[in-house]
Amino acid sequence: MSVEPKLTRFNQSVLSKYQIYNSIFMTLPFDTITKTGVLLPLFHETCEKGFAQGDNPTTIVDTFFQKYQGRRSEESQINLLFRFIQYIERQVVLFDAIEDAAFPIVNNMDGIGTLRHLKEKATSENQLEALQQYLEEFKVRIVLTAHPTQFYPGSVLGIITDLSKAVKENNLNGINDLFAQLGKTPFFKREKPTPYDEAKSLIWYLENVFYKSFGDIYNYIQTNIYDDTQKHNEIINIGFWPGGDRDGNPFVKPNTTIKVAKKLKQAILKKYYADLKNLRRKLTFRGVEERVIKLETILYNFSINLNTEKTITADELLNELLSIRDVIEADHQSLYINEINSLINKINLFGFNFATLDIRQDSRIHHTVFTTVIDKLIENNHPSFPKNYHDLSDDEQVKILSEVSGDKIDIDVFEDEMVSNTLKTIKAIKKIQKTNGERGANRYIISNNQTALNVMQLFAMLKLVAFQDDLTVDVGPLFETIPDLENAPDVMEQLYSNPAYRAHLEKRGNKQTIMLGFSDGTKDGGYLMANWGIYKAKERLTAISRKYDITAIFFDGRGGPPARGGGKTHQFYSSLGPTIEDKEVQLTIQGQTISSNFGTLDSSQYNLEQLISSGISNRIGKNNEAMSEEDKIVMNDLAETSYTAYKDFKGHAMFIPYLERMSTLKYYAKTNIGSRPSKRGTSDKLVFSDLRAIPFVGSWSQLKQNVPGFFGVGKALKAYEDRGEFHKVEQLYKNSKFFKTLLENSMMSLTKSFFDLTKYMSKDEEFGAFWDIIYNEYLSTKSLLLKLTGYKELMENEPAGRASIQVRESIVLPLLTIQQYALKKIQELEKAEVRDEEQIKIFEKIVTRSLFGNINASRNSA
Repeated sequence: MSVEPKLTRFNQSVLSKYQIYNSIFMTLPFDTITKTGVLLPLFHETCEKGFAQGDNPTTIVDTFFQKYQGRRSEESQINLLFRFIQYIERQVVLFDAIEDAAFPIVNNMDGIGTLRHLKEKATSENQLEALQQYLEEFKVRIVLTAHPTQFYPGSVLGIITDLSKAVKENNLNGINDLFAQLGKTPFFKREKPTPYDEAKSLIWYLENVFYKSFGDIYNYIQTNIYDDTQKHNEIINIGFWPGGDRDGNPFVKPNTTIKVAKKLKQAILKKYYADLKNLRRKLTFRGVEERVIKLETILYNFSINLNTEKTITADELLNELLSIRDVIEADHQSLYINEINSLINKINLFGFNFATLDIRQDSRIHHTVFTTVIDKLIENNHPSFPKNYHDLSDDEQVKILSEVSGDKIDIDVFEDEMVSNTLKTIKAIKKIQKTNGERGANRYIISNNQTALNVMQLFAMLKLVAFQDDLTVDVGPLFETIPDLENAPDVMEQLYSNPAYRAHLEKRGNKQTIMLGFSDGTKDGGYLMANWGIYKAKERLTAISRKYDITAIFFDGRGGPPARGGGKTHQFYSSLGPTIEDKEVQLTIQGQTISSNFGTLDSSQYNLEQLISSGISNRIGKNNEAMSEEDKIVMNDLAETSYTAYKDFKGHAMFIPYLERMSTLKYYAKTNIGSRPSKRGTSDKLVFSDLRAIPFVGSWSQLKQNVPGFFGVGKALKAYEDRGEFHKVEQLYKNSKFFKTLLENSMMSLTKSFFDLTKYMSKDEEFGAFWDIIYNEYLSTKSLLLKLTGYKELMENEPAGRASIQVRESIVLPLLTIQQYALKKIQELEKAEVRDEEQIKIFEKIVTRSLFGNINASRNSA
């Protein structure tokens, strides 16, 4: 372990290397006409100096061309700006690769929060049995989603991996070749990916990262913490949304879901085959070799063709390997026993499904589908549904739905595409369970869930369509908005009190998945209120679930940056007290968070171990105390004040026009980074409720204003300062890890803000006053957070994280300048008496292209 401080390790292993390799990169002749590599540092310097003296982006770009490129034609100037964008995108990739290569040096792989540290601490405190007990019932599930916050196509991800390896080995020739490859590899997609494309790109991580890192973690726990070869609680598992998540994505069809499930099964069979192939070279003993060869042959054929004649089930594969292990233990001195155990462990972890496909759909879609289905059933005199069903109260409908019986319904009679697809999706779940095992697809999430009726409609549909005898699917309501979060405990009590639903839960191990939407919650209620609203909902949901002897499994829909409920994830989970159920940690991992936190074997193992240890402080050693009533009053008051400020801000007459005309919001749809439409609804007019959290947060990020990560925090703190009660907030900060973690994540949003970029907007006749509101809240939040923490600068407690952000922000500064320059040009051209459509198109293309590098540069947002 290095004894140098983390910042020193970062400077030596990341910053210095980046400066060296970047200078090599800048001299490579990707393009013979313009000296892009020579001119970009000059442009970067012009940007830095320009903003320091208060210039706007237009002045900065014009100054650069006058000073260094006076003879260039206008067309040639535009071409150079496009070249700059291409170079900067690749600088970001270079920095990613260097940071990935240095990950185990910068982060202490045996430090606090790692399994080795946990074991040593537990052993020294005579708590090893308690640790074993904890690991026997605790689970972490990370759920990969296809939400589009990552712009790298698969080919570029491959280059990052190879470049990272070459940097680790200081392989200059390899680095040079990869730079050249990088220069010629397209960074953006000309066509939108299909949901199946998205699934394939995420399966890359399953095959290349998670298969090994999950296996290594499980092996370590088995051999070092339990010191045996027994099967234990799986501890870590993986969920998967591409191909299953149809909320707002009309392109996810039932066939897509089945196709993705097949791909997942083939992918895991190929991994088992590769392991068996390696084992075959080692297990060359009489009575063993032929058995391994037989298994290898079966798996090879099965992985190529799932319909091959000679197949094997996961249980048969496991039993044969266990039997082979017994022979080796008895007759061959346990030679290579660890390798066999490792494969057995992986089969226990991944089965024949690799990841569990979740299905997700909006409650409003279900309601429409269900109404159509009920109408048809009533028409056909179905015994479960009276003629006046639609006139009954919600409670009466719930009672009927819980007692649904009778023959399965014929889904072919429904002609409406949405109805047909929804019902066929339920059949697809049943089919996947038959081919991939129950874990292949056994959970259905209802987004925008508001009532118990929403849950019971799906409960009844699942039974009517495919699961009449035995419902092997968990129904998970997703509560997102602030009012829905407040109402959630009542909804769950209604369900727990329902005898039929209660009986279903008993069959499912008395566990109930409840999903909570951080990113839409933040968009709806602002930063403090969303997080506090979810905290309070979790406390109340824990209490109501425990009352009915149900274990609540909280599944958090967390985005990457703090503005979408992300931030330092393991710190967040370790800050929750004993009043919140914590037997399982489940969270969505999306976009650049997948590549930044789990994209390499080192980062994946480190961050998974941090999540595993996150809840342990509530069980072993010092308990994380529940928040005192006094602190809760202050926290609640802060959240309410910030919510009011955020709601007023959202309701400002200029809020939507500002996003529409001054930000990059409308350009997100043109980037072709995800299969989902960039907003809900079909209206041409921008309606706040139709906005998806990702383009909403992303647009603020491109402006370098990061509003959803801090707006209202300053107002809330200021209220206490003005009342002379700031000591109460200081007390809360000292007492509550939860509050502390929230504010530290908010500091990250502030650190990534750069108001000099858009200062010119303050002089705008229409939007000047609105820009001032945002800027003043930024200044107020920053100064009050520094006062509260006693820091001299933001993120003072995380110098390496701060340094990483600063380098990334510096790399994209010219990119942001170009983007703002183009946006300003578009505004001018649109106001002109005669519109030059060609020119507008060119500048719109610059804006769209500049989105990529800026988003990718923000990868350390999680």
